[in-house]
Amino acid sequence: MTAPSDDVVNESAATDPETAPTALPDGYVRDFVSGSPVRATPEEIQAVQVFSRRLVEDFGYPIAHIHTRPQYHVRQRPSDERTSYPVDIAVFSSSTHVEDNLDLVVECKRRNRREGRRQLEIYLSMSHASIGVWFNGDDHVYLLKRYVAGGAIAFDELPALPRYRQRVEDIGRYRRKDLLVSQALRPIFRDVRNHLAGNLVGITRDESLAQQIINLLFCKVYDEMDKGPEEYVDFRAGFNESPETVHQRMMDLFADVKLRYGDVFSKTDTIEIDPASIAYVVGELQNYSITEASRDAIGEAFEVFIGPALRGTEGQFFTPRNVVRMMVDVLDPKPKELLVDPACGSGGFLIVALEHVWRQIEATAERKHWSEQRIAEERRYVASQYFKGIEKDRFLAKVTKAYMAILGDGRSGVYPENSLLPPGAWDPAMQRDIALGTFDCVVTNPPFGTKIPVKGKEVLEQFDLGHRFERSKSDKSVYERKDTLLESQPPQLLFIERCLQLLKPGGRLGIVLPESILGMPTYAYVVQYLRARCTILGVVSMPEDLFQPHTHAKTCVVFIRNTPPPADHDIFMSVVEWCGHDSRGNPTVRRDSEGNEVLLDDVPMVAESFRELMGDAWSS
Repeated sequence: MTAPSDDVVNESAATDPETAPTALPDGYVRDFVSGSPVRATPEEIQAVQVFSRRLVEDFGYPIAHIHTRPQYHVRQRPSDERTSYPVDIAVFSSSTHVEDNLDLVVECKRRNRREGRRQLEIYLSMSHASIGVWFNGDDHVYLLKRYVAGGAIAFDELPALPRYRQRVEDIGRYRRKDLLVSQALRPIFRDVRNHLAGNLVGITRDESLAQQIINLLFCKVYDEMDKGPEEYVDFRAGFNESPETVHQRMMDLFADVKLRYGDVFSKTDTIEIDPASIAYVVGELQNYSITEASRDAIGEAFEVFIGPALRGTEGQFFTPRNVVRMMVDVLDPKPKELLVDPACGSGGFLIVALEHVWRQIEATAERKHWSEQRIAEERRYVASQYFKGIEKDRFLAKVTKAYMAILGDGRSGVYPENSLLPPGAWDPAMQRDIALGTFDCVVTNPPFGTKIPVKGKEVLEQFDLGHRFERSKSDKSVYERKDTLLESQPPQLLFIERCLQLLKPGGRLGIVLPESILGMPTYAYVVQYLRARCTILGVVSMPEDLFQPHTHAKTCVVFIRNTPPPADHDIFMSVVEWCGHDSRGNPTVRRDSEGNEVLLDDVPMVAESFRELMGDAWSS
C-alpha cells in the first residue's frame, strides 16, 4: 500500500501551506510552528520540535501564540536595548509577539540539569516571562519566577506546566474528564526514565526502574478507572504541595491497588522511589489519560524502561499498537470465542482484542436494551473466561495480569509459563485452563532470533519443526521430515507450530514473523510444512522501520486458517510502505494540499482491504 507522496518529513509541518516551501533540503526538518526548514540536529528533533508539539497538543497553547523561527531574543541587561539571548521557544499571551506579552520561555540546549536551570534563570530574569522550561529531550525543569521583598527574584520548581489559561495554583486539579489523550507518550516516558536514572539512589538497573514505574502507572490506571467523569483524580502533584504529601497519596493509592488485586500484587510489593522523584513522575503523567491512550501505554513504558538489554537477550520486541489493532481487526474475534496469545509480553494483543469484543457486546446491548449492570457483567465474564495469555518472563506476565485485572478482570487467564514446554510440564492451573486444539483465535508476536535458540529433547521432540528436514531423493522439490532431532531451533519456528497446535479445526491465527522465513531457501521446508498443514490466507509485508530503532529485522504478518488447504484458494498479499514512524521512532508526517498534518501510516488500511478482497475467507 502506498501513501500519497506529498511533502514527507520526520517531524511536524506547518499548518499554513502559503508560508512553507514544498520541498526540504537534505538534513532539514520542517519546524512545527513556523513551517520553516530547520537543520535536523539532535537538539532540534529530540527537544525543540517535541516540546513545540506538546505545548500545542498537550497543553493547549494556540500555535499563533508561539514563536520559534526566527528565534526570539531576550535582553542581556534590563537597560540594554539590544536583544542578545536567543530563545528556542517563546510563548506569548496573544498573537502579538512583543516583550510585554511574553509569558513562557523554553530553552532546549543539551546541557545537564543544573546548567540548564542556571541558563533558564538568566532568561527569566532578563525577560517579562514568568514561567520557564528547560528541556533537552531527556530531562526537564519547570520554573516559576516570583518577586520577593526588595524586588529580588526567586524561582520555584513546578510539578508540571499549566495548561493554556490555567492558573499555576490549579496545576494538578483535574477532573477525570479533563485528562488528555496524548498521541506521543513515549517522549514523556523517556524523560521520566532518564531523570530517574540520573537522580535515584539505590535503583540503577532498568529492570528495577521498570518495576517501580509500572507500580506507579497502575496507581494511575486504577485511579482513572475508579473516578467518575466529574470527580477529581488522586494521581496528582499540585502547586506548592510538598513531595512528602504526593508520596503519601501514592502510597495510599497503591495500598488500594494491592487490596483490590491481591492475586496480582503481593503484600510485600512497594514503591521505593523517594518522594521528590515520585513528585516528578506524577507531575509528568498527571495531565494524561493512560486508559484511553491510542497506544499501549504500559507496553510503551516497559519498552522505555527495560532498555535494550532484555530485548537483546530474550528476543522481545513490543508490537506497535497500530499493527496489533490491524491483526485483531482481521481476525475479528467474537464474544465467547476462546483467544490466546502464547507470548503475550505486556498484554497488547489481549487488551486490543478485549476492546474489539467489548464493542460487539455494546452493540448487542444497545440492540437488546441491556442495563449498564448487565453490560458490565457480560464484559467481565468474557474477559475472565475467554481470554488467555502465556508469558515466560514473570515480570511481563505480572504486568499483563495487572493490566487485565484493572481494565477487564481477565487476570485469571494469564500465566507466567514457557508455552513451548510440553503441556504436561505446564503449571497445573494452566493445564486445567489451556488445552491444545481448543482455541478459536491465536494472535501473537513471538520472540525471534538465532541468538536465542531453543534446545533440549523434551521440547524439540514435540514439534515436526524440531526435527531435521531433507530433500527427497526422488523429488528434490519436496522436503521430508526425518526422525533425527535438531540440536536447536530458533523460537519463532517452534511458535508457528505451537500456535497451530493450540487452534481448533477451522481456528484463526495471526502471527508476526521474520520475512526471511517466507523468502529464504533455508526455510523452504517451513513453507512446505505450512502449505501442507493449513491454509495461508494472507501475508502482509512490513517496512523495515517497524521495529526500529530496536532492531532492523524485516517482518511480515501471516494470517492462517487451521484447515487442510484446498486445491486452489486466494491469498491476500499486501506491502505496507509506511508504518507511522521512521527508523528513529519519530512520527512520519506529511502536509496535505490544505496544510493539514497527516500521519503516513498504511497499517490501518490492511484490515479493510482484507475484508473487501477476501470476504468470508475465515468461514469458507
